[in-house]
Amino acid sequence: MRRALAAPLALGWILQLGCATSLTPAASQPRESGDSPVRYVALGDSYTIGTGVSAGDRWPDRLVERLQAQVPLQLVANLAVNGYTSADVIAFELPDLASLDPQFVTLLVGVNDVVQGVPSASFRANVDQILDAVLAFVPNDRMVIVSTPDYTRTPRGADFGNRERQRAGIATVNSIMAQAAADRGIAFVDIGSVADQAGGDGSLVAGDGLHPSGAQYARWVDLITPVVQALLGSGLT
Repeated sequence: MRRALAAPLALGWILQLGCATSLTPAASQPRESGDSPVRYVALGDSYTIGTGVSAGDRWPDRLVERLQAQVPLQLVANLAVNGYTSADVIAFELPDLASLDPQFVTLLVGVNDVVQGVPSASFRANVDQILDAVLAFVPNDRMVIVSTPDYTRTPRGADFGNRERQRAGIATVNSIMAQAAADRGIAFVDIGSVADQAGGDGSLVAGDGLHPSGAQYARWVDLITPVVQALLGSGLT
């Protein structure tokens, strides 16, 4: 997550944690015949790269682990980067999809558009572009969109703008994402029922006081797993 451009960058040292892209080149992961795993690519921002938590606590990694027995997923790339907006996903993440040969894709993006004041019309256009680009690689039942959590409920949430205004912005980007998903028949998972508890449960917040903890991501996966299992389970024959 990035602070709005007009604000000082006092928390920059916090927000750089976990910003490196986790990438396993497709060339090093050859397909196997028969029961080869589904090639999974994760797109997004700090919430997907797991700023503030270890690699094993990131929700895409936990999802793969949780589904091992039912749906063999192989996380060939987590392209998410801390601070990325929807425009950054278009510019820097989508170009890698062709070489990664994805068979399943997740997307979580929007919080940095809110923090940077990106107009909702621009965000909507970017989301349309992202989804249509991904659907050139995978069918709509091989993609899942995850909602953006309300960071204003965390201890450091007020450092990124007026809580009520930013909360409204998060609700708007989630509404746009949900509608864009519905228009294309893509599954949308709302993790708000878990994320909204962060204000009263410190165990759900990472050490930076802003991002989700591994415990919170585990509870996200409780919600995401049955959706992914339903989508992919019947296709593995």
